[in-house]
Amino acid sequence: MKTTFNIDENGYYGEFGGAFVPKELAGRIEELKNSYADIIGSEEFQLEYRQYLQEFVGRPTPLYFARRLSEQYHCKVYLKREDLNHTGAHKINNAIGQVLLARKMGKTRIIAETGAGQHGVAAATVCALMDMPCTVYMGQTDIERQNSNVQRIKMLGATVHPVTSGTGTLNDAVNEALAEWVSSPDQTYYLMGSAVGPHPYPDLVARLQSVISEEIQKQLFQREGRIFPDYLIACIGGGSNASGTFYHYLDDEKVHLVLAEAGGKGIASGENAATLSIGRPGLLHGFKTLVLKDEQGQVKEAYSISAGLDYPGIGPMFANLATKGRATVIPVEDEEALEAAFELSQLEGIIPALESSHAIAVLKKMNFRQEDVVVVTVSGRGDKDLPNYISCLFSDKSF
Repeated sequence: MKTTFNIDENGYYGEFGGAFVPKELAGRIEELKNSYADIIGSEEFQLEYRQYLQEFVGRPTPLYFARRLSEQYHCKVYLKREDLNHTGAHKINNAIGQVLLARKMGKTRIIAETGAGQHGVAAATVCALMDMPCTVYMGQTDIERQNSNVQRIKMLGATVHPVTSGTGTLNDAVNEALAEWVSSPDQTYYLMGSAVGPHPYPDLVARLQSVISEEIQKQLFQREGRIFPDYLIACIGGGSNASGTFYHYLDDEKVHLVLAEAGGKGIASGENAATLSIGRPGLLHGFKTLVLKDEQGQVKEAYSISAGLDYPGIGPMFANLATKGRATVIPVEDEEALEAAFELSQLEGIIPALESSHAIAVLKKMNFRQEDVVVVTVSGRGDKDLPNYISCLFSDKSF
């Protein structure tokens, strides 16, 4: 039997995944598990979903040949431009799909978590579009460093709930959102933003984001006469953009899958989110995965200059890909990501999100052949990260 790296019927990618939730939440997870596949696979859902993607989001996003980057790295570099979506990132693909799903399940209220704020903006945007109240849980630390997205969420009519526990980042926001879901009325739907959490969330998010790899196949055939690249590169925090980038290529082993994770201040520094490099198996937010742990085996706080990558776990798809050697994992430090952001800006006129900058930074760490076709997903644009970029301009750093 051919090896597959996709999810099995029990909600596992290899040894990772599953649903480990308290009994108070089990009924809601079971309801979602029993509903999602039939609903999102139906012709009615797909027609409505695709119409929103085309007319509201602005899909398909371009697969852009980056001429100057290609010259720099001696290969053919294509950029999948998710930054050109409405709201400025890939997150809108998942938000539209899950709010449609929630509505078809009879839900009338949405709660969500966010780190960098892009999922919060996407959730608030779709809830405004579909006339559903929305509460977004966001860590206090992330609120302060992603203030422009906080204001966008509020302008769209959603409520931002500050999370002050822990370090006030994405991990804490997920904790409080899940806790609120347990005690909220049955009409509340939890809109998970990344390919994490108890089954079926990782599969649900991956299916909705798979429009990215679906388009890459079609666009690459038009440009190169083939549907597969030699390399696919994406940044990884929880894994939503990477799950969409890789989805249609998971079992095609002639395609090299490359994950750029947050090396922070260095692997040995203790301040990073390099879960695939140094994480250990454990449970987090209702699923089994690789987790950053301290000497006592407790979940350790993650760190990254990028608010969207500082998660102490990883989506189960990627824990499986990494441990089985299907994907190459490359930690990218803060300074390397900043350097890559300025390189993309000044070579191609594209200011990326700090998350996407981690993926761009991988180009410098690889040895490509002249004929290699390399696709890098630019998951979001850099408006939200301008304070970090501006501080570099006024520092003694030379980018």
